[in-house]
Amino acid sequence: MITLFLLRLSFLKISIKNEKRILADGGKEYGVANTKLLTVCHILFYTACLTEAIVKKVSFDAVSAIGLALLVFAMAMLYWVIQLLGPIWTVKLMLVKNHHFVDHWLFQTIKHPNYFLNILPELIGLALLCHAPDSFSLLFPPYLFLLYRRIREENKLLQEIIIPNGRI
Repeated sequence: MITLFLLRLSFLKISIKNEKRILADGGKEYGVANTKLLTVCHILFYTACLTEAIVKKVSFDAVSAIGLALLVFAMAMLYWVIQLLGPIWTVKLMLVKNHHFVDHWLFQTIKHPNYFLNILPELIGLALLCHAPDSFSLLFPPYLFLLYRRIREENKLLQEIIIPNGRI
């Protein structure tokens, strides 16, 4: 859990650096309210799963191993997405000035790989690692709703701004 937390912090540091540069270069943030809710939900999910694991005094077993494998996969996918998007990747919904569509096969094959290959496996993996079905049952549905809203916002930006600007 400590390693996961530190890894997440390092990715957040990259995001903050990119956010500052995007805004300084005339970029813009979208979906601010939803991003704040997603952030709160993400922190609550982590906290609830960890608390549930501590209260239940869980030990590492086959279910935990599956959860850990999903977490490793999720973090590898996040790393890959960050590498592909480079200076335009943030945890927020931000567009650089004259934002272009990144035409990599991953984005053509799996729309929103950050959500489907990172966030969802990460949440499921964390719940499995921590043996936290109560936390999962309580917090996964609202997280899915917020993620659905984020994807809708992102799809709108893709159609109205990003794709018309061209591909790179």
